[in-house]
Amino acid sequence: MKKTIILALALVAGAVFTPTEAAKKQKKQKVQKEAPVLLVTGSDSLSYAAGINATDGLLPFLQQSMHVDTAYMADFIQGLKEAIASKDDPKKVAYRAGQNIAEQLEQRMLPGMKREFTDTPDSIIDDVFFKGFFHAMQGDTTHFRDTRASAQFFQQKQQQNREAKNERLYGENRRAGEQFLAENAKKEGVKTTVSGLQYKVIEQGTGDTPKATDKVQVHYEGRLVDGTVFDSSKKHGDKPLSFEANRVIKGWTEALTMMPVGSKWQLYIPYNLAYGERDMGNIKPFSALIFDVELVGIEEKK
Repeated sequence: MKKTIILALALVAGAVFTPTEAAKKQKKQKVQKEAPVLLVTGSDSLSYAAGINATDGLLPFLQQSMHVDTAYMADFIQGLKEAIASKDDPKKVAYRAGQNIAEQLEQRMLPGMKREFTDTPDSIIDDVFFKGFFHAMQGDTTHFRDTRASAQFFQQKQQQNREAKNERLYGENRRAGEQFLAENAKKEGVKTTVSGLQYKVIEQGTGDTPKATDKVQVHYEGRLVDGTVFDSSKKHGDKPLSFEANRVIKGWTEALTMMPVGSKWQLYIPYNLAYGERDMGNIKPFSALIFDVELVGIEEKK
């Protein structure tokens, strides 16, 4: 009786393991070695060398930019082969396009949007973001009648959140500049243009007045309204700096195109004619600026 049980167990064990072993053998049989590459003609050698040359820098790019684990290079090569083999299959082309867009969304667009809404009353939620993206591609108008309506809503929220963030971070700085300009406009000798630019003539020159497209030579010193010097032409040497009058902030362009050569003016520039909402390091967003500017000359056009 015991022999019969042992024999039966042996048969069961054989029934369990034999198909697996067979499958392994079958899988091994299916794996075929690639045919050796024969470089018979000059074009053969050139093409093969070109293929090798095309991989230059690819490995670090895959690791750093595409986050490919080199332990799975066989999978990368398999995917590459399949993509090449199916390059004319519209279904496969669409599928690969979806994967490509997914990568761009996850690595560029979504992180950028999330950063923009950081420290604001609202935030971007990944799952809901992707649902909105999918529904738009499928023409689903359950929540917004069309893309224009959703764009308008998004832009309004974007503007509201940006204003709230700017007020929290830079509101005090903006108000300090506005207060300074309001008081400065009342001082003797200070003139205010239609744009809001303020200036005071320290010394009036008698030379030509540059056009916006002219290249000018200037000495200058720039300060914040609290007196902090953030830049000066002396930092760059004894010679005046040269640049086109329309390649600087709006307040400078306006002033330079009113100054005769030889003039020394003091400029008081509101933030919207300076760097606006941009953070320039020492110059925080919404900063009003003060400049002492001497127009040394206009360079002749070559």
